[in-house]
Amino acid sequence: MDEKNYVNYHILISHSPSNLNRDDMNMQKTAVFGGVKRTRISSQSLKRAMRHSDYYENHIGKPSDRTRQLGKLTAKYVKALQDKYDENLVKAVMSLISGEPEIKENTQSGAVAAWTVSEVEQYCQLYQQLQRQFPDEKEFEKEWKNATDKKKLLDDKTKVKLFREALQNGQDIALSGRMATSGIMTIVDASLAVAHAITTHTVDTDIDWFTAVDDLNQETGETGSAHLDTTEFSSGVFYRYASLNLRQLQENLGDVDREQALDIAAHVLHMLATVVPSAKQNAFAAFNLADFALVSFSDQPISLANAFESPVRAKGNGFMEPSINALLDYHKTISSAYGLTDDKKGLFSTKKCNLENAMNVGADLSKLKEWLINDAN
Repeated sequence: MDEKNYVNYHILISHSPSNLNRDDMNMQKTAVFGGVKRTRISSQSLKRAMRHSDYYENHIGKPSDRTRQLGKLTAKYVKALQDKYDENLVKAVMSLISGEPEIKENTQSGAVAAWTVSEVEQYCQLYQQLQRQFPDEKEFEKEWKNATDKKKLLDDKTKVKLFREALQNGQDIALSGRMATSGIMTIVDASLAVAHAITTHTVDTDIDWFTAVDDLNQETGETGSAHLDTTEFSSGVFYRYASLNLRQLQENLGDVDREQALDIAAHVLHMLATVVPSAKQNAFAAFNLADFALVSFSDQPISLANAFESPVRAKGNGFMEPSINALLDYHKTISSAYGLTDDKKGLFSTKKCNLENAMNVGADLSKLKEWLINDAN
């Protein structure tokens, strides 16, 4: 079978009244698409919710540390590596990686970067090894600079593999990538692209006027609220789209085999279908799971968002079923128009629907995950 490199995820999830992602004015994030207003959940919000979910930690591992607080991070890593490396060595390595000449308790970098203790440990090991080999300070500095030169490191497949393997303890870097502008920290190209989730239909938001009652005031006979405020909310069916570049993921993790990448791909599917941002959840409890997921293997990333460019309309049976039908109809049209008939497709749905030539159709998400792990077999 011809191996397709991209896994495309198309998820439909209906959220009950909620406010899952807010802007700097404390209002729901929105977007205009097809000339109408939609409720939006940003890709950053979705990815962070996935990284910090219990499922991620249980099935992939602890997420990386994304921070600009180098002083606090250095103290954390000094403690984590204290049984292996001297405190001064770890601090020196953190300084070299970040490009900061001196890291103090309150030192901050110019931007948030993704760190893993395992990657820092690799540099500590290299630093210690070169110190022993080249006790002369000038000679050591020359060898260290040569060994950690970004261009040389990326050109040397053996060296880059060593440091990519360290990223397996922070796989969200391998998935979401990393920008690096200073020091010896290397850039990692993202293997997972996640779109902003938008409703498949137009949305009119509502305002909740809420109050807080002071119980002690009630005991003295006083009436009225002790606090009055508002929050915006809405409900709707959201289209979540993501694309995973399997070869890029393999490379980011140190040239692992396709099987390992597919195992991660199945976990990504599970999180896209089940993980919900935590904003305002104590007030709304919109812990909803996806009713539909279409997964395809293809030669390129393909979003089906344009299935909803003309907003879906409810006809007495809600928005989910017409959204599913619109997505499947558009998928069939695009597949025919661009000759994508050889793409491998699998489908999960709690609603009745059909997908011509689907390799897997069912109402059990675990079956779709298994199909994905088995490379569409």
